[in-house]
Amino acid sequence: MAERWATFGIDLHLDPSGPGLRRGLTDALREAVRGGRLAPGTRLPSSRSLAADLGIARNTVADAYADLIAEGWLTARQGSGTRVAARAVPERPAAPTPHRTPGRLPYSLMPGTPDLASFPRAEWLKATRRALAAAPHDAFGYGDPRGRPELREALAGYLSRVRGVRADPGHVVVCSGFAHGLQLLSQVLRARGGRTLAVEPYGLDAHWDLVHRAGLETAPLARDALGTRAQDPGDADAVLLSPAHQFPLGGALLPERRAAVVEWARRTGGLILEDDYDGEFRYDRQPVGALQDLDPGRVVHLGTASKSLAPGLRLGWMVVPPWLLPDVVDHGGGRTVSVVEQLALAEFLTSGAYDRQVRAARLRYRRRRDALVRALADGAPHVRVTGIAAGLHAVLELPPGTEQSVQRSATWQGLAVKGLDSFRHPGVTDPAGDALVVGYATPPDHAWAGTLDALLRSLP
Repeated sequence: MAERWATFGIDLHLDPSGPGLRRGLTDALREAVRGGRLAPGTRLPSSRSLAADLGIARNTVADAYADLIAEGWLTARQGSGTRVAARAVPERPAAPTPHRTPGRLPYSLMPGTPDLASFPRAEWLKATRRALAAAPHDAFGYGDPRGRPELREALAGYLSRVRGVRADPGHVVVCSGFAHGLQLLSQVLRARGGRTLAVEPYGLDAHWDLVHRAGLETAPLARDALGTRAQDPGDADAVLLSPAHQFPLGGALLPERRAAVVEWARRTGGLILEDDYDGEFRYDRQPVGALQDLDPGRVVHLGTASKSLAPGLRLGWMVVPPWLLPDVVDHGGGRTVSVVEQLALAEFLTSGAYDRQVRAARLRYRRRRDALVRALADGAPHVRVTGIAAGLHAVLELPPGTEQSVQRSATWQGLAVKGLDSFRHPGVTDPAGDALVVGYATPPDHAWAGTLDALLRSLP
């Protein structure tokens, strides 16, 4: 019986109850249809299958089916089996019209997101199929907490070739995005007795919140006209930087300041967390290599596929110094990332599809950036655009005291934007000035012209 039960083609959860099996089964089926659990058109098991499943006589099931057919709850047709009748379930009341969610405006220049419509679905599907076909059986076990070896090896080669990272596959840890990596590292730092993480004066409060929840304090670095003064984080245990393209102000960390902060780490035993969130996207300059290359023993290099592919993949990586690796693994490592996505990304990297995707995206975003600069030059020549040599966003400098009014105006125009002040660390007392941070990668192509028009109507 157990063998036969395991081969039935259709499963149906029923709990017959009542004074008799036939009546109990009839009532249970009727209630399942009336309540909508069995939708109109659903095919029911054969009387023989359901009888064996419930451990009752086949005639009992056949009689229950006949009763419900007579009542109009079920239909039976030769060759089609027994199904739930189309008129069996009363119409449900129409769902109320949802209220418009604040911030869900027709146009968006919110920074931090690529053009999601350009995600390479067909290529990703091909890569997934190839990866699954070639994957060994043990790939679907619990595996190495650092992540799949195929992906770690592919990432090590790619980061060395493209970003100048000195990466051994054994020191690569897969994580589910930058935030996950920062969370792990913050927990490790706190467990090792750390108290303070120095951060750039402008950044993401979501990242600072992660650090705080791990038990660390954040201390903002100073800045000047040349960018973040990262050369001496003082008494901090570690420092978080985006040296290739600071977010959100957009500049690159000066070479002398890069060298100085590495010297600070060597001298004090501090750690540098390098956020390389959009290092592949540069337009008017040579690529700025990874800070990690200056001292792989004192720098953790963090990267992500969120900008090059899509944030929804939840794929990121860390290149961790050997002395810190056991602690990172002990705090979770890469166990949170789907093996299928890891294998697909490994195939995407080794096949050259990732390089092709980045080159295509770089060209598309450069055209977007150039169109933004031209539109502002024609329609708002008084607005200065900065931070555009690389990345996926630009900073539009505004007249003093106008940042909030411009954001209100943008909302009236149906445009979602972020002001620069929303990225300021609470400890910063000398603001950089009024500005908008606009993500020109965000709008899909069909909305790009309308987005630019809404932006120009919003500016003073």
